[in-house]
Amino acid sequence: MSVSKKIELHGGVLVAHDGSVPAEAALRTAVRVAAGLGKPVTVVRAWTISTAPRPETAAPGYMPPFEDFEAATLAALEKDVAGVRADNPDVPITAAVVHGSAAERIVEASDQADLVVVGSRGRGGFPGLLLGSTSDQVVRYAKCPVLVDKAVGGNIPEPETTSDTEEMERALLSELKLD
Repeated sequence: MSVSKKIELHGGVLVAHDGSVPAEAALRTAVRVAAGLGKPVTVVRAWTISTAPRPETAAPGYMPPFEDFEAATLAALEKDVAGVRADNPDVPITAAVVHGSAAERIVEASDQADLVVVGSRGRGGFPGLLLGSTSDQVVRYAKCPVLVDKAVGGNIPEPETTSDTEEMERALLSELKLD
């Protein structure tokens, strides 16, 4: 098994997920939009040794292979996606992990996506403020439309059923439909 450095998808909605509350909100938004478009969702978590969960094979003085870090990252992502997948059985949701910078990997894959969805903030912390957040970089360089989901106050908003919200959703779906 080799470590994945490229995201494979063929259209649909690509959503970046780092395990943060804004990423969870972005995932829920991506699934709602994908359902309206009749498209699948690919949820991606980029990882490095410093961000990956500790593999079960890790022991004092032993450095597990990269593949173990990748497997641990995928297991954590699958756990994070499970609830949304269960709540939306009609939307195909695939989880994928990729080694490297989240912004770089999402931008690279954006030419294969119909839409990229990212949270407005993630786990970038202070380095993200210095280097630019993942969402900023994706908005600047993606090769397809990008939707930045802003979960206000750390809350994951549930969709409202007001006429304004429905009108905005219809307009977004109309713009994204590929004929």
